[in-house]
Amino acid sequence: MPPAHPRRWLVLAVVSGSLLLCGTDLTVLHVAVPRMSEELQPSPAELLWIVDVYSLTLAALLVTCGTLGDRIGRRRMVLSGFFTFGLASTACAFAATTGQLIAARAALGVGAAMIMASTVAIIRVVFSDDRERAVAIGIWTAAHSVGATIGPLVGGLVTEKWGWGAVFLINVPVIVVILAVGARVIPESRNPLPRRWDMASVVLSVLGLVGVVYALKQAGEHAGVNAPIVVCTVVGAVLLYVFVRRQRRIPEPLLDFSLFGERRFTTATLCVIGCFGSYVALLFFLTQWLQQVGEYSPLRAGLALMPLAGANAVGAVTAPWAANRWGNRWSLTAALALFAVAMATIAATGDTGHYAVLLAPLICAGYGAGIVMTLGADSIMSAAQPERSGEAAAIQETSFELGAGLGVAVLGTVLTAAYRASLPTVPGLGGSDRATAEESFSAMEGLIPHLPGRTAGALLHAGQHAYDRGFTAVTAIAAIGLAGTATLAALLLRPRSAEK
Repeated sequence: MPPAHPRRWLVLAVVSGSLLLCGTDLTVLHVAVPRMSEELQPSPAELLWIVDVYSLTLAALLVTCGTLGDRIGRRRMVLSGFFTFGLASTACAFAATTGQLIAARAALGVGAAMIMASTVAIIRVVFSDDRERAVAIGIWTAAHSVGATIGPLVGGLVTEKWGWGAVFLINVPVIVVILAVGARVIPESRNPLPRRWDMASVVLSVLGLVGVVYALKQAGEHAGVNAPIVVCTVVGAVLLYVFVRRQRRIPEPLLDFSLFGERRFTTATLCVIGCFGSYVALLFFLTQWLQQVGEYSPLRAGLALMPLAGANAVGAVTAPWAANRWGNRWSLTAALALFAVAMATIAATGDTGHYAVLLAPLICAGYGAGIVMTLGADSIMSAAQPERSGEAAAIQETSFELGAGLGVAVLGTVLTAAYRASLPTVPGLGGSDRATAEESFSAMEGLIPHLPGRTAGALLHAGQHAYDRGFTAVTAIAAIGLAGTATLAALLLRPRSAEK
């Protein structure tokens, strides 16, 4: 066994600190969205891109950056990721237009992918003792979850005091310290037999994913389907199909899709995507609902999410106990069902004026999601053969980020369509103003100062009612999806011995 690295715990602190920032940036913008929307006035599709492009870029490039880091050096890759992340954070903070913010958020996703793709390999290099390595990977994994959990609270505190741009600016001094320390303590390492970096696969996966998600967002914004949307859908789907076909044919694929031939592996991956997508979407849309319908301040909205986040952490911690008592299959099924019931309860009884009514379903939703995230990831790894644990880990990490991006994209499209369909006729509101109000809640709010008092009050009430109906539609559809996923888990996560 090679000697332990003398600064291994300091290396762990550096990479875990960077992953904490990556997790925070997944959710930190959620509470700041209303303030940001007032200033930048994004369309519904642009708003979803602002929120989604980070996680989608991260998901699309995670495996690619890992393969590239094996070739050029993981230390070089992760330090470049720190630098990119800090630069992109600064660009996000000072973005003056929606397009600039979307581009900067995409660059932030690139930096996060460079960081996340190399840190596990670095931990494996510096921790030669198996027991220490297991503890280190546990701490590293928890850092991302903690970051995503505290993101809304941090966003609320910072937005209320310094404005929405500051939620990104707080990354910069932390990244400067991480970069300075990391450059001194992180050792260089490479894979002596790296996999071939297939540029064609990278292009196919990124363009295919962008095409499908773009079409989805545009369909929600236009409340229907037109020729450009159909073309984008078809082109994106074809590119993704070609990507999958290419991965099955080339000797060193970016993603080894043969793993999905194992029923339990595929089911566990779907559980993770569905659960994490619903959880991140709930975090995002709940903060908007509380602020826009309930008129919560950013800080109050962030604090209102703490029971959800706290229960999520408790669920993650107690998941191994549940698995030991009832097994992964039934623990996952029960947790998904609990999450589904909680979402259905929020849809049926949710009222921003009575937070106490929301408290129990929020705690249940967070607890169920915490169990699923932990046991789902464990099921993915245990379903794969030990010699393929690297490929399984790459798909596991990608499924979390892809779930976050697709959850907000799909349910955001639902909310936009429901908001428009539910916006009632407002007396005294002209046709052009009506069209503006239908674009988004923030566009509707922008009209209010320019309208007569009675019309303005009626429009605000109508917009809050419509957004409330949209949020109800989101939670109801998420509940149906989670119930379907729970059914899949119950039917398809049978152990191999049960089939004989």
